[in-house]
Amino acid sequence: MFIKQYFEEFELNSSRTTKGRTVTETDIVLHAGQSGDFFPHHMDEEWCKTQPFKHRIAHGTLIFTIGVGLTAEVVNEVAMTYGYEKLRFTRPVYIGDTIKATVTIAAKADHKKPEFGLVTEKVEVFNQRQELVMVCEHLLLVSRKEK
Repeated sequence: MFIKQYFEEFELNSSRTTKGRTVTETDIVLHAGQSGDFFPHHMDEEWCKTQPFKHRIAHGTLIFTIGVGLTAEVVNEVAMTYGYEKLRFTRPVYIGDTIKATVTIAAKADHKKPEFGLVTEKVEVFNQRQELVMVCEHLLLVSRKEK
């Protein structure tokens, strides 16, 4: 869905939750090939049985990619990504886990270019048990309605 939501129209603490997405073995294998990250935590089930998590876990960068991708259900035509901050992977994600993201407007601030404002979205990714698996801040550069 495409929208035009200007800086002035963002409301602090408003939030939305995305649909879910199940993480598959194919996701992990493809991500390993694309990123070059073939660490045994992701690729070697037998080795993982000797480790605290006991099973292969998804790459943190894969969970970040899927989590952010889930938020793209809504595309704001007057905003663009300015960056990400405070990225943390708080719990492992396993093959077969279903994740969804909650996006909450955490802060608004002026920008050095007066025609824009900065909006900080807190992006939280949860598994099917409602356990937090990833959190970060997504910074948006958003056009002002009144320039």
